[in-house]
Amino acid sequence: MKTTIFRDFARYASLNVLGMLALSGYILADTFFVSKGLGTNGLTALNLAIPVYSFIHGSGLMIGMGGGIRYAVYRSRGEQAAADRIFMQALYLAAAFAAFFVLAGLFFTGTILSLFGADDSVFGMADTYLRVILLFAPAFLLNNVLLCFVRNDGAPQLSMAAMIGGSLSNVVLDWVFIFPCGMGIFGAAFATGLAPVISLLILLPHRLRGKNGFHVVRCRLEGGPLAGILSSGVPSLVTEVSSGVVMIVFNSILLRLAGNVGVAAYGVIANLSLVVIAMYTGIAQGIQPIVSRCTGQGDRPGAGMVLRCGLIAMLALSAVIYAGVFFGAASIAAVFNSERDPRLQQLAADGLRLYFTACPFAGFNVILSVYFTAAGHPRPAQIIAVLRGFAVIVPMAFVLARLGGIAGVWCAFPAAELLVAAVGLCFLFSAGKREGKRAAKNAS
Repeated sequence: MKTTIFRDFARYASLNVLGMLALSGYILADTFFVSKGLGTNGLTALNLAIPVYSFIHGSGLMIGMGGGIRYAVYRSRGEQAAADRIFMQALYLAAAFAAFFVLAGLFFTGTILSLFGADDSVFGMADTYLRVILLFAPAFLLNNVLLCFVRNDGAPQLSMAAMIGGSLSNVVLDWVFIFPCGMGIFGAAFATGLAPVISLLILLPHRLRGKNGFHVVRCRLEGGPLAGILSSGVPSLVTEVSSGVVMIVFNSILLRLAGNVGVAAYGVIANLSLVVIAMYTGIAQGIQPIVSRCTGQGDRPGAGMVLRCGLIAMLALSAVIYAGVFFGAASIAAVFNSERDPRLQQLAADGLRLYFTACPFAGFNVILSVYFTAAGHPRPAQIIAVLRGFAVIVPMAFVLARLGGIAGVWCAFPAAELLVAAVGLCFLFSAGKREGKRAAKNAS
């Protein structure tokens, strides 16, 4: 049994880390090519628009992860009709969110960017990027939902292939649209919008060949299943949205402290952070189907073993990441500093070394949140997600910025993640004690 669980973990986690790494490449590719083609102002414009992408991506993950968890539990119990209804409720939710984002893209991009602090030098580029991304929201949402359901349907390889295929197409199209075609910021946004469309095309054979365990059935909107999806998926939403919230707060603080150069420096840090968080999310998504299956079958020890495997993998990955960032900070900053701006170079390099001390704490929080949700304990998962997404990081950023200036801004993220990790440990120990008492009671 232990061997089977470890093998499943290694398979799911490795495939999902690779897939999420590729998926995070959507924005990283934009950051690289925009920095090369459009300079500091282009990088600033991109960074002002990216928080909205985090909201779109987070909404898709909320629906996909929440629906996928419920789907996996029903499938493990042999309740196919209930599993199909969960799939349909997820599609209904995705359609509702897609309509909201498209309307925002048609009518409210200027208002959004004004709230984010965009000035005249970058407003036009930021507006173009944001409008295109919002209009492609239906593709982003549907792609995230289907990726999660395909993964929980026993096809993690296909899910990974779709994520990698979408990301690679984005890299290629970014270069084609920005440089040979001269399409500027619109080309970057258009390439990113086409990426989930290509990913969906890669997923399509799973349905056409009849390999899918989830089916389109006729059913109405149901309050109970919808609430279950949202409850299970909220931590995934908050994990992603927190990146957007942090970017909005940090951008506003850095605009005051260092102007557009400060925002551009943070753009380098934040976009690399999205890649790192994506890898932790990949481990979390890798343990989720196994933990959900173990929970559905009443195998609590098995679920705990999967969590331990995930945390060990996270710690090893964190050590490698921070070593690379610490020793390669100057080189990483230089890659995105096409204008050779010495202030941008110094701010980005210093920020990388401080900001990424958060790695093990952020990884712990991401994995623990998904574990609690998959194990049928959404409340602690929601608390962890809210604490790291809003309640701790936002005041921490303002306080440490006042105390330490720009260095304080960089330290706000690791300080917040450390505090939330301490809370998560308390939840974990408390859950372990409850399980021990329950096991002792059942044995007697």
